[in-house]
Amino acid sequence: MRLQRPPTFLILAAGLVAAVTFVPGCKKKESPKGFAPPPVPVEVAEATRGDVRETLHALGTIEAAERVKVTAEIDAIARELPFDEGRLVRKGQVLAVLNDSELRAEAGRAAAIRDQARLTSQRFDQLSAEKIASSQDRDNAHAVLQVAEANVRLAQARLGKTRIVAPFSGVVGSRLVSPGVYLRAGDAITELARIDTVKVAFAVPERYLADLRRGAGVTVTTVAYPDKKFTGAVNVVDPILDPTTRSARLTAVIPNPSGELRPGMSADVNAVLAERPQAVTVPDEAVFAEGDRNFVFVVQPDSTVVRRAVKLGARQPGRVEIVEGLQGGEKVVRAGHQKLFEGAKVAPVQSAAAPAGSPAGGGGTKP
Repeated sequence: MRLQRPPTFLILAAGLVAAVTFVPGCKKKESPKGFAPPPVPVEVAEATRGDVRETLHALGTIEAAERVKVTAEIDAIARELPFDEGRLVRKGQVLAVLNDSELRAEAGRAAAIRDQARLTSQRFDQLSAEKIASSQDRDNAHAVLQVAEANVRLAQARLGKTRIVAPFSGVVGSRLVSPGVYLRAGDAITELARIDTVKVAFAVPERYLADLRRGAGVTVTTVAYPDKKFTGAVNVVDPILDPTTRSARLTAVIPNPSGELRPGMSADVNAVLAERPQAVTVPDEAVFAEGDRNFVFVVQPDSTVVRRAVKLGARQPGRVEIVEGLQGGEKVVRAGHQKLFEGAKVAPVQSAAAPAGSPAGGGGTKP
């Protein structure tokens, strides 16, 4: 069987293709030298100066400024309880009247004995002056008079305990007993709390004790009044820490003239650790981290960017304080820094809206 050769024109075409493939000088076209990518559009913001408050957040409990249980001091029957439950009472107002018939009789008897002893003492003074009675008899009469006067004061003190009064102005609680009940000394009648000023007790870790001193300002919010802020100051820093939690108990005093805050309420406490005027802040989106360091891209006058390490301070809503590495008035890249590199040229676009949490008067927390 004879093999057929391929047509001559096919052999010639294959050779031309091979020759064209290996012709010298047929290289891939290279980019011209000096080519620069177009500026990268980024959003920029200015590093501003303003007052920054460094604050600490803690959970606390509201307590009454003064709180006592009103109790009986003697054994007696409760005759009257002349107070309205849950109402304001004034200092010295009578809260309970106990049966005083027996004690009143004792006070009258003691007063009569005192009057008799006074007359006897006066008579012996006269007799002693006339040299009829001895000085010893006169001194004995004086001593009897002093004992009688002491007995009168004792009887009057016991009689006074039948009128139980409010030790300070405040809100009285519910009646714990009813009129006619026989009270023993120490039995509770009601509770009295002073709430025109309240205390807020909260605990802080020991690392913040150097910054929290008596007089430090606090702001309190509650679940009952979420949109209202109550301000006060730290009054007591407990000198002894809890050995288990390594935290210290602090007490802040909050004015409460309208009585909205009640003892037992929970409270969100923001305590001022430090206040720094004219601190430098930037939007928190402008800061990015690499490892344990923080950086920002600073926009130069020629629209190039420089990556600069910064040290952060207090954080506040939408902004962060720059302690080192940045000056007020410098512009930083707020958005779009993910595609930037050192020396990249940018097309700055100013932020459309002011960032949340203006630095002036803002509160911040430690990062």
